[in-house]
Amino acid sequence: MSLRDRHISRLKETGFDVMVIGGGINGAVSAAALAAHGINVGLIDSRDFAGFTSQHSSNLIWGGIKYMESYEFSLVWNLCQSRNELMRSFPSTVKEIRFLTTVPKSFRRHPLLLWSGCWLYWLFGRRFTRTPKLLSSKNIFIREPLINTSKSWGGVEYSDAYLHDNDARFVFNFIHSAIKHGCAAANYVKSTGAKYIPADRCWQIQARDQQSGEKFTIRSKVLINAAGAFVDDHNDLARISSTTHHLFSKGIHLIVPSITKHNRVLAFFADDGRLFFAIPMANRTCIGTTDSRVTSPITEVTDDDRDFVLSNINACLNLTPPLTTADIIAERCGVRPLAMSDQPDSDTDFLQLSRKHVIEIDKQRSHLSIFGGKLTDCLNVGKEVCDHVADLGLAVSEPSQKWYGEPDEDTKKDFDKKASDLGLDTICAEDTGESLGTRLWRRYGEDAFGMLELISNDKTLCEPLIPGTGIRRCEIDYIKDAEMIVELEDFLRRRSKLGLIMRRQALRESEDLKEICEILFGGDAQSRYEKYFASPDHEENYVTAKN
Repeated sequence: MSLRDRHISRLKETGFDVMVIGGGINGAVSAAALAAHGINVGLIDSRDFAGFTSQHSSNLIWGGIKYMESYEFSLVWNLCQSRNELMRSFPSTVKEIRFLTTVPKSFRRHPLLLWSGCWLYWLFGRRFTRTPKLLSSKNIFIREPLINTSKSWGGVEYSDAYLHDNDARFVFNFIHSAIKHGCAAANYVKSTGAKYIPADRCWQIQARDQQSGEKFTIRSKVLINAAGAFVDDHNDLARISSTTHHLFSKGIHLIVPSITKHNRVLAFFADDGRLFFAIPMANRTCIGTTDSRVTSPITEVTDDDRDFVLSNINACLNLTPPLTTADIIAERCGVRPLAMSDQPDSDTDFLQLSRKHVIEIDKQRSHLSIFGGKLTDCLNVGKEVCDHVADLGLAVSEPSQKWYGEPDEDTKKDFDKKASDLGLDTICAEDTGESLGTRLWRRYGEDAFGMLELISNDKTLCEPLIPGTGIRRCEIDYIKDAEMIVELEDFLRRRSKLGLIMRRQALRESEDLKEICEILFGGDAQSRYEKYFASPDHEENYVTAKN
């Protein structure tokens, strides 16, 4: 049986202390925290883990500097402390990066106010990062000659953090942590309804395997609705009322060839006054984002979205030739679920809404609903969920060590020595330039020791699976066995970022990708391959629209 099949069997047969609906960041950290604290927990998601909002972020772990303008100082303080803790606990994954922000002469705030805000932001972050710098237009040009400074008074440079891997990979590692602590988790299992049985003081969740169509019932004492953008929908199914609801903001990013050799985020103010970024992503650049109010969580990138992002980036950079739709390698489009108690009266109110999370508890029926949230705040969500579950009467024990983070420094040193003995510190990943040993540790932690053992017996396992990318042969069997790949997109888009840094046509023509399919899916390789390329693609979409 595959790992997924084994976990589905457990979901059918086991009664749980807590059942989590949703495998995005909120559900993943809830399951990881609870499992590490001795709770018998299960988790299901109707899509792949991190298959919706959590795969469409900017890949930034930041303290929310933009909330300084709306005076949400408490939120900024908390987010900065969360960012710092993530940087301490995931040093290989969450890394400091400089933001070079160019400010136009027409900016709505006085330059000195912006400058002082950056220093206050740095102090809120307890001086954990490098200090801010005030830059003239000349200084900006020296640092990044690509930037068009003709209409700017200068700018500021400050630090935040970013995810070395993609956001979905970060989320999946929490799922993996939960599984290692005993959680039964399965992707592509949909909750079609949930009913609280007062006599038994438990929930009955009606589930359907999206692959086989099989229906079954899951029993749990506590139900956590972490369905992200669909929290309100699942509350309706479970007949749970709440005072908090979601409003949706659509954000899109365009991935284009790398526009600069420097590993920094270029930040600008769009022509409507909002921040947008050019963010390093391996050997590509991710440009965005938009911030548009929508009424449905199901969205798509439009021609207007592309024109907005491309026109603004071309105005801010001296690119020859300018970026066009032909430069777009991939696109990201998702909604940010914004927690609110009252409906905003105007678009201005909507734009002021923050990404704070809200957890509502129905104690009588042992039900938690998690609204809003963002990657930076994830550890706080996990801690609060454990506290709330304890308040509901479950025995939450203290783990022997932190429930999150990378293995200890001694384990890391042991790994580095073994990797060096095998020469992995001299083999570079083509997409990022880091050593193969560093890559394996960052992505798999202690599980990478097994890959070192394989490499010691067969050095060909160091070879890349697809030239120009970081994925090596030693990884693929592990991914097949341990990472619950159901569809080809799960591998290309979420366990790796190949679907973001390679053009669709290049993937389609890759014989190496066909080999990967055979390893991952065996006899189903051809059908999984055809299914992926039969789905709509951004290139086909905008070419059709333009024609």
